[in-house]
Amino acid sequence: MKVILKETIEPLGIIGSEVDVKNGFARNYLIPQGKAVFATPQNRNILAQEKAKLDLQIAKERATAEEMAKKLEGVVCKITAKVADDTRLYGSVTIREIMDALTAQNIDVQKRMILLKEPIKDIGSYKVPIRIYKGIKPEITVVIEAE
Repeated sequence: MKVILKETIEPLGIIGSEVDVKNGFARNYLIPQGKAVFATPQNRNILAQEKAKLDLQIAKERATAEEMAKKLEGVVCKITAKVADDTRLYGSVTIREIMDALTAQNIDVQKRMILLKEPIKDIGSYKVPIRIYKGIKPEITVVIEAE
């Protein structure tokens, strides 16, 4: 089912874009929440009329994302964990621990923004990308130390 997004939804697209989604996702979530409208000719015309307003909002979102990217660039996040032997951790460091460490530094990120491919299981320094906006992915350094 084709819908037009009324706000930017990270996995789908930016505001004003026409995307194809599953029928249930559109009917049960996007449309009732006011995040999208059906892609009808009438709604496309309304979108064309509001294009300047949408472009301004996209530019504002992008500027905010670039500002946050500058703030995140070069951030070092130190996490201490229990060690089983020389370098191996008892458990693992996940997105949740990284998010908590960033929050302790007054950096507010959401869990879905942290792009950690798999949990960290060894001591060391790791580069972890943070997806802020489409095409903007600054990297932070996560340092895992023994407790």
